[in-house]
Amino acid sequence: MATSSPRSMPRFSQFVALFLLFGFAITSRAGDPPLTLDYYKSSCPSVLEIVRKEMECAVLSNPRNAALIIRLHFHDCFVQGCDGSVLLDDTITLQGEKKAPTNINSLGGFRIIDRIKTMLESECPGVVSCADILTVAARDATLLVGGPYWDVPLGRKDSRTASYELAAANLPTADESLPSIISKFLYQGLSVTDTVALAGAHTVGMARCANFRARIYGDFEATSGKSPASEANLGHLRSICPSIGGGDNNIAPMDRVTPDLFDNSVYQLLQQGEGLLSSDQEMYSSILALQTRGIVKKYAADQIAFFEQFSESMVRMGNITNPESSVNGEVRKNCRFINTWAPEI
Repeated sequence: MATSSPRSMPRFSQFVALFLLFGFAITSRAGDPPLTLDYYKSSCPSVLEIVRKEMECAVLSNPRNAALIIRLHFHDCFVQGCDGSVLLDDTITLQGEKKAPTNINSLGGFRIIDRIKTMLESECPGVVSCADILTVAARDATLLVGGPYWDVPLGRKDSRTASYELAAANLPTADESLPSIISKFLYQGLSVTDTVALAGAHTVGMARCANFRARIYGDFEATSGKSPASEANLGHLRSICPSIGGGDNNIAPMDRVTPDLFDNSVYQLLQQGEGLLSSDQEMYSSILALQTRGIVKKYAADQIAFFEQFSESMVRMGNITNPESSVNGEVRKNCRFINTWAPEI
């Protein structure tokens, strides 16, 4: 984030987001970070190959791992910038982000990053940051399930801090309103177009019942038009996720058509009123979706346009920096601990 220190999103930006919903533009406050494509050319030329091979193994063993890594990258960047803070475990002197309400029970893939880090420490000790590993891994995860490729600027440092409070405040939630979600993207220097494109990552991965219960017992029937297919899908979802009596951790794919393939079908489901998460469906169905509805239609009809914008938006998100880490950060020996706490690998 382009601020002197990380902080939560101010409330006034939620009102600014309303202007964006009606098509007005605002200049991003984020500057270009000092990242380069050849950052490890001399110090660790094999970094991209090592990350790719480890991600290939992870996704081959379970395609869901791709979605876990993409989500982990998003949840890292929206807190203190893309600085690896989400990877830190709690210690007696540091409260991490993993147990924040927006993260607990929702994140995975940590062991994949651990394995990549171990390989890189063997090849290039003390050189490649965990923040860069996670950013490259998210790109490779997308590519390995059929999504687009993009070049990843590198040179991030790992933070020595984490923020439970910012994780709770800055990350969007499944039941959040469209203006509120857009305001959170705006605060990161990301546009309405970025918001819709990055939501397309929900074309892979699963959601917990706790995150879609309100949707399937709320306005699902109204948005889907009660077609036979949507009625059957709704019945299936309700069998997975009871209205009362538990089942919070039961899961369902956010894209029921091609759950393990990165494509544009999630936008087609939004057009049919079958988005699993309320926050996604609002991009098409909300009375305030004057701008986002058109973008959803565009990506539903044109997968190439979606892929091109997703790649651009992922680079923009990956460029959100933590100024403090840029100056005082480190390259962790172990992604779960700052170096003063890190056990030997």
